[in-house]
Amino acid sequence: MDRIDSGTRVIAAPPETVYKALLDREALETWLPPEGMRGRIEQWDPRPGGGFRMILTYLDASAAPGKSSDATDVVEVGFADLDPPERVVQSAVFESEDPAFAGTMTMTWDLAVAGDGTEVTVTATDVPSGIGQADHEAGIASSLANLASFAETR
Repeated sequence: MDRIDSGTRVIAAPPETVYKALLDREALETWLPPEGMRGRIEQWDPRPGGGFRMILTYLDASAAPGKSSDATDVVEVGFADLDPPERVVQSAVFESEDPAFAGTMTMTWDLAVAGDGTEVTVTATDVPSGIGQADHEAGIASSLANLASFAETR
């Protein structure tokens, strides 16, 4: 599991606004699920050592079976490091009986000033082998587009 998946997008909002969207429960439910999914957070503890449990549901499960059930991906996310307003590091563990989805993936969200906006770079390390790289990077790009739409209207 030494593969690295990533994505970058410039968002027309200041780093403080983007950072806040990374640590707001309702905001995450809105923008984090990639296209074709919706999300619900069950537990929430936004501090280093805390985290959240998110249930991602496929709108059309026939096109992409879930990791946790036919229609869902359930993920336990821990906040490994919070460095406002520059970085959020998350550890993510999928609930799955399939060993191809086992292990802890690290998601690092780096924020840097880019003119009047923020360049957001997402880097995923230790990606489980069952997650296809092209699909994962498309999902990251979709979440970044959702984040842009969310943050740019604040």
